[in-house]
Amino acid sequence: MTEVRPPAAPSAALWERDEEVEAIARAVDTLCAERSSPGGLLVLRGEAGLGKTALLAETRRIAEQRGCTVWSARGGETLRTVPFNVVRQLLQPALVPMLPEEAREYLGDWYDIAGPALGIADPGDRHADPQGVCEGLVAAVRRLARRDWPLVLLIDDAHWADQETLYWLAAFAERLADLSVLVVVARRPGEISGASARHLDAVAAAADRPVTTLSALTPEATAGLTRATLGADADAAFCREVWAVTGGNPYETVELLAKVRDSELEPVEAHAGELRDLNRSARGGGLVARLEQLGIDATRFAWAAAILGSDITVGLVARLATLDHADAVRCAELLRNARILTPPDPAAGPSGPADLEFVHPLIATAVYNSIPDALRRAMHGIAARIVTDSGRGAAAAARHLLEVHPDDDEELVRQLREAAREHLAVGAPDAARRCLERALEEPPRPEVHAHVLYELGRATLLTAPARTIGHLRSALGMEGLDGDRRVDAVVLLSQALLHNDQLEEAVRTVEAEAARLGPGPAQMRLRTVQFMWEGIHAGEAAFPGRSERLAELAATCTGRDNSERALLIVRGFDAMMRGENAEEIVEICDRALVNGRLAPGLGWTDSEWGVELLLMVADAYAYTDRLDRAESLYNEALHAYDTAGWGGGHLALAHAYVGLGHRRRGRLAEAEASLREALRLAERVGRGLPLYWTATCNLVDTLLARGHVDEAWEVAERHGFAPPYPSTIVLPDPRSVRGRLLLAVGRTKDGINELEAAEKAAAARGHHNPVHVFGAADLARALATEDPARAARLAVDVRRNAERFGTDTAIGEALRVAAALESGQRAVRLAAQAVTYLESSPCQYEHAAARVEYGILARSTPDLERGLALARSCGADGLARRARAELEKDGGPRQGEASGAGGFR
Repeated sequence: MTEVRPPAAPSAALWERDEEVEAIARAVDTLCAERSSPGGLLVLRGEAGLGKTALLAETRRIAEQRGCTVWSARGGETLRTVPFNVVRQLLQPALVPMLPEEAREYLGDWYDIAGPALGIADPGDRHADPQGVCEGLVAAVRRLARRDWPLVLLIDDAHWADQETLYWLAAFAERLADLSVLVVVARRPGEISGASARHLDAVAAAADRPVTTLSALTPEATAGLTRATLGADADAAFCREVWAVTGGNPYETVELLAKVRDSELEPVEAHAGELRDLNRSARGGGLVARLEQLGIDATRFAWAAAILGSDITVGLVARLATLDHADAVRCAELLRNARILTPPDPAAGPSGPADLEFVHPLIATAVYNSIPDALRRAMHGIAARIVTDSGRGAAAAARHLLEVHPDDDEELVRQLREAAREHLAVGAPDAARRCLERALEEPPRPEVHAHVLYELGRATLLTAPARTIGHLRSALGMEGLDGDRRVDAVVLLSQALLHNDQLEEAVRTVEAEAARLGPGPAQMRLRTVQFMWEGIHAGEAAFPGRSERLAELAATCTGRDNSERALLIVRGFDAMMRGENAEEIVEICDRALVNGRLAPGLGWTDSEWGVELLLMVADAYAYTDRLDRAESLYNEALHAYDTAGWGGGHLALAHAYVGLGHRRRGRLAEAEASLREALRLAERVGRGLPLYWTATCNLVDTLLARGHVDEAWEVAERHGFAPPYPSTIVLPDPRSVRGRLLLAVGRTKDGINELEAAEKAAAARGHHNPVHVFGAADLARALATEDPARAARLAVDVRRNAERFGTDTAIGEALRVAAALESGQRAVRLAAQAVTYLESSPCQYEHAAARVEYGILARSTPDLERGLALARSCGADGLARRARAELEKDGGPRQGEASGAGGFR
């Protein structure tokens, strides 16, 4: 290695970093090539002091030299509990100078979603959805990148970034192919675990090249750096000892050489033995001893700076350290001269109000850890008070409040609860959880304790349902939760049990609480929730007599309040699943609406009832041929979640059911697009959940309808669409879809077995709607040759159920099955009747299939041509191929040979 310092290197820490600097320069050049250039991501990993920060500074220099906009941020060891801390550092310099109206116009619909997380807008009253906030932050950077191209983002000490920032960064890294932004991330190995570690691993996986792992300086480079700093006459033995003492750590080498120079130590072998003592004073206990030598005031100043962690100003430090201004200025100067504190580097971009920062995170950590425990906790309490008095709110003070020693302080509990509310409003439930858990340690007053546990249960519902169960059970066992709040807690507990796959326990919980109450809206709400959980349970036979009790109770409801409306929805859904008369089902569902719309308080983003209830009413309409109403509700959900910034599971479900609406209507290409988006979002939430099954099941069903059998099988294999099935209801019936898939790929015996299981499970639950549980219909077709008698019995049952249900779709599909089991003119007549019914149905794919089947049986060219046109308009490629093949056959259907499909109704 050369011992001559690279002439272009602005920092001693860049010795032996030529390869890394070249990679950074190439990435910047790629970004600057043109506006459509794809984004890039580089990850630098190395132990403390190996030069990560210096490489980021060099990235800034290179980027600014090429005309780039550069924004930077840094994680802090004591700031990891501050949600969105790092992403705010990144983006606020671009957004804060804007007027509120300008920022609102610039961010558009994302302003109310991402603005509170970025600290440029006040949070709303509702809990923000973390996934939606994350999407809003991605959108914000996307818009800023267009304005400020070419844009470079630098994130230092990412291992200390807050969890919310890392969640955003992982999502953002996945989109860089579509964004002309270069992101450079520096981190230490290890340091963190849990969700933050997973997010950082996802960032590394998205990088353009393998993670760059920095190594220590070689002895040759250390010698070169020593001679460049102390003079060419530094002898070889002295240089070797510098390397031995520092281990080739660039930061320690630079600091040691600065001390050698300050002490005017001659760099010769005779003085090499003094290097270890000099190096010891720059770190750990040696640093603390050196700090104490500066005096008690300087020590208190350094301690206060370490407590603040960021935005260190002389004024704030003076207040926290109880120093007058003149003494504070003097201490700041002492600490600068001792290379403990330093003014912020102006080349690093805007630093907010800060006057000072620590020279290196290693020093900040050593100083913070040197504060006696009791004093450190007390200083955090003073810091919290200073932050609160400055008007920055409870959330800003929360990181200090978390460190205060528990002392039965009622005011501290109040502040922590307020901070938790603010965290939830900006989409940081994990930060809210920390605040509420700390409030419990205080502890709260007896009359408040149950409310804190309830709030904690709400904060952990989506991330840790098992914890929520414990918190809410404890809360319900205490005095304090009364009236509507207690009912809310019971319903929330049942939701947590449902999410934790304890559905029967969820049912028993609401049932027991309802029995404790007298008649009225509260009891009605609990009864409705009980019926709702029973209704979505795939093992509904565990609740005998449920449908009868539900029907009896719903018969007394007029829809005068939301409790009655909710019960009517559950009743309508149950009747649809059982295949009762469709007209009566629609009448029940209509009574649950107000002028054809969801009632106030029963909206998609209202939290009292949950999304399951609203999907029930939409699904009841979808399967009773009222697709206009169903699609209106599905699209309303999608719009509501988009507008409110609710991502994750809610948005995945909305896309899935919009896809279901397209599938029912016969718009198969649109259905596939919506369902693929639903599955993409569901992947982020987690496999195995009901929403994941809904997206996968409907996508497989849609691909089969399109005739894309191989694709359907690949989706099923990749996404685990196979037994065991979920414990909650999925529409359409997954066993029926799986059986249809197995038949399509030629696994006939397996397909028959699956369809038989579907028929048996549906019968056990009393589900006789032949549209969403079509296993019996497909089974009849599959058995037509090997067991025609059983196939005929199944076809009779399907037709009986269809006529009981009474929709054109159900009856038309039953007639298609009957026609497939017959031959000759009887088959033709049945197929003609199927066409007539399905022509009146809103389900165009089924109409197209019936038209093609009739055309083949009746040898009718007009019907085949119309079936072909319908198949093409639906995107049913397989059906279109079948129709086209029949039309092209020699001696195939002839114009006018059959009389058409009319006249059989």
